[in-house]
Amino acid sequence: MNFWATFNTPILALAPMEDVTDTVLRELLLGLADPGALHVVMTEFVSTDGLLHPKARKRVAHRLRVTDEERKLLKEKNVKIVAQIWGNTPENYQRVIQEISEEMEFDGIDINMGCPVPKVVRRGCCSGLIGNPSLAKEIIRAAQEASALPVSVKTRIGLKSVATEEWIGQLLETKPAALTIHGRTQKQMSDGRADWGEIAKAARLRDQQGLKLPILGNGDVQSLKEARTKCAEFGLDGAMIGRGIFGNPWLFTEEQRVRTKEEKLALLWRHTELFDRVWGSSKNFHLLRHYYSIYSKGFPGAAELRARLMQTESIADVKSILRNLNPAPRHANSIFTSGHWTTGGQDYETDKQIIEDAGFQIEMQA
Repeated sequence: MNFWATFNTPILALAPMEDVTDTVLRELLLGLADPGALHVVMTEFVSTDGLLHPKARKRVAHRLRVTDEERKLLKEKNVKIVAQIWGNTPENYQRVIQEISEEMEFDGIDINMGCPVPKVVRRGCCSGLIGNPSLAKEIIRAAQEASALPVSVKTRIGLKSVATEEWIGQLLETKPAALTIHGRTQKQMSDGRADWGEIAKAARLRDQQGLKLPILGNGDVQSLKEARTKCAEFGLDGAMIGRGIFGNPWLFTEEQRVRTKEEKLALLWRHTELFDRVWGSSKNFHLLRHYYSIYSKGFPGAAELRARLMQTESIADVKSILRNLNPAPRHANSIFTSGHWTTGGQDYETDKQIIEDAGFQIEMQA
């Protein structure tokens, strides 16, 4: 079933980001999201070659992990989860998608044709495929034949220069389930501003061809309001949000307001606790330090707290720092309770989960 066709527009989606959108982060954002404010989440992007290699598989398979707690939230909030994969060998796409379809519970497959990192592009993968439309179409068709899961594509408006209509026209020949277009070229990486006018050209081209597939825009969206405004202004069916979550983990909530010190510290602890619970020693605890700057800002003493958190080596270190804050936050002990955690007036069971693996190679998002 093509779930992309079942949503009321605009569709709101979480972008796939390397070392960011793992099961922990997705669960955190799902727990905070209001009903109808988030429709689709994607995994970190996973190499098809890596999944098929006996040794490399051990290093990449965790990117497709979905915990029971996340699965519960997905069902409760009617959010779809999509596995994003990349590579340049059609046969490998087929083998991987068959495995995903038969052995894992994903709602769809997304092909990464947008990652701009030069070493990946030089291999002819991700946005490198913009320069090889024949192979790109062969990959999409191979993926479509591999299972009944809907196959979407995430890409950019060009390689070294803008080529929106020429490139998107090639992709539309394959009739993907959905297209997400980042409004920069590969050469731009994350520089400059995303050109949503170019993304709009893709939607008009689709309409001219009489196709019905949704087209989502991506790039520089910082709020739900901005996402909806851009969709209306540029005639798009949805928006995908990536880096915006780093300035505001509460982005997928309808009520936007200044969060209190207590809320930020509660979320910081929740994040830490669930990272430890999900990954234990299998991932470097230092990865959490990248996130601590998100939570430790905007209140008196934040800079000092942030400096101390950047020196932590374990969950015990973080707990000690939070317990001994001077002055302590109101209701400080409630941060560590095992019953429920509270953010923004809503309660979420502590057995839910949070953010993780922030290697922060953000430029790798399509």
